[in-house]
Amino acid sequence: MTGEITIADIKLGGNNPLCIIAGPCVIENADLVFHTAEKLKEICSTVGLSLLFKSSFDKANRTSLSSFRGPGVDMGLRILSDLRSRLHVPVISDIHSVEEVKPASEVLDALQIPAFLCRQTDLILAASNTGKPVNIKKGQFLGPWDVKNIIDKFTSTGNQNIFITERGSSFGYNNLVVDFRGFPIMRSFGHPVIFDVTHSLQLPGGMGKSSGGQREFAEPLARAAVSVGVDGLFIEVHPDPDKALCDGPNMMRLDALGKLLKTCRDIDELIEPISK
Repeated sequence: MTGEITIADIKLGGNNPLCIIAGPCVIENADLVFHTAEKLKEICSTVGLSLLFKSSFDKANRTSLSSFRGPGVDMGLRILSDLRSRLHVPVISDIHSVEEVKPASEVLDALQIPAFLCRQTDLILAASNTGKPVNIKKGQFLGPWDVKNIIDKFTSTGNQNIFITERGSSFGYNNLVVDFRGFPIMRSFGHPVIFDVTHSLQLPGGMGKSSGGQREFAEPLARAAVSVGVDGLFIEVHPDPDKALCDGPNMMRLDALGKLLKTCRDIDELIEPISK
């Protein structure tokens, strides 16, 4: 069993039900994120799972210079703050530098450190020093046992509110693979572990100037991860992924999410005595 942390009114880890972290990859505009958040809130309420809304105000590691990055820190945080207060939904977004930590921590319920930055000591310590819960995504270049060093950096400040997200490991060029042995290994360190369903299906740089993806495998991988034992699922969704400005090939359709979450909830309830 992993330790329990609190994000707004969400209990993550321990014997608690799955937490769902979901939203469009990037803030394309305010209307899109509000529409998606409203639907996600309705879907998660229907299946009885908690929702932490995620959308990035900046995607700082896009494949090419021409790729859409988002509205930036100031505008993005204003949109997320407005969403949080109007819809009463907790929010999380990426931080990329120490300078972003303070303004982000004043708005967000939890901070997220992207996979490529998971070993950046100054960023980890700055995020930890806020006292906020922080999701650190395991780099595609790390083994599951390497996560212990990340946890030790983070908790050195006294903040125990860390959770780890698995998003696949590099497997040759332009491909990722998920080693399901990693989930029990990472959970053995005592902190909640999330499975990033959709980024695990990314084909990094697979389309030349952008990443490809295989969203058709989202459902089987999500079911498998829940059966192994995870504390939550990270799923980027969009009303029309084929028209999304970022990560469209691996994002799920918003209208397909309810069925998947109901199945995953049922699997989680079935295996809870064994895996949690």
